[in-house]
Parts: sequence; C-alpha cells; structure tokens
Amino acid sequence: MTEDNSSGPNQSTNLRALGLETMRSIVPGMPQTGGDDLRDGRFGEDLVEIGVINVWSALWARDGLGRRERSLVTLGILIALGAEDELKSHVRIALNNGLTREEVAEVIYHASGYAGFPRSMAARKAAREALGE
Repeated sequence: MTEDNSSGPNQSTNLRALGLETMRSIVPGMPQTGGDDLRDGRFGEDLVEIGVINVWSALWARDGLGRRERSLVTLGILIALGAEDELKSHVRIALNNGLTREEVAEVIYHASGYAGFPRSMAARKAAREALGE
C-alpha cells in the first residue's frame, strides 16, 4: 500500500501559499509581501487560517469561474445570508475584480426578488458604507 501525502504537511503548506497569493491579488489593501502570520493571538484566531486554505486557495484559485464571476456569486450569497460585515469587504473586492458600482447595485436589486427586500436594504446600507457614502 502506498502512502498518500495529498493531505500531508507539504500539501497544506502549498495550499496556504496559494491562498495567501490569491488573497493578496484580490483583497484591496492587503500587503503584497510579509505579514504571512495572520494570527492575532486572540480567541478563534485559526479561523483566518482556515479561510486562507478553504476559501482563498480551494475556492477563489479554482479554474471554472473568473474572479469577476466569483465576486457576483459571492455578493449574492452574502446578501441572501444577511452577512453585511463580509459584504462590505466583498463590495470592495468586487470592484477590484472588475465589477462596476452599477453592477454591484444591480446584484442588490436582483437579490431583493429572491432574498427579500429587507436583506437588499441591509445590503445597500453595507455597500454604501463600503463605498464611503
């Protein structure tokens, strides 16, 4: 029987490096070098590390959808979930990924028919804050 190293330490290191690279290329204001330790020494600090591997590496770095399309999907999901704090960040990320302000507004309008008017109103408020309005 051969040993499967696909989930060993090297794989985890590679996924983390890919996640950091992807996050740096997408998230506005993210330092391009250094600062690889994202832990802050406080409760639940590993959640950011989990996100680096499971979200930024395993999802955002996948083939199949471009970053612009992933931003559209992400905005819709966050609106439906009522996740306004995350939505603020992803509005800025969406602009960085090529969406226009008008397209972000259209996602919010469209979500009102599926996620509900209150969720879209909350999303509009979060987007306005993210856009400095």
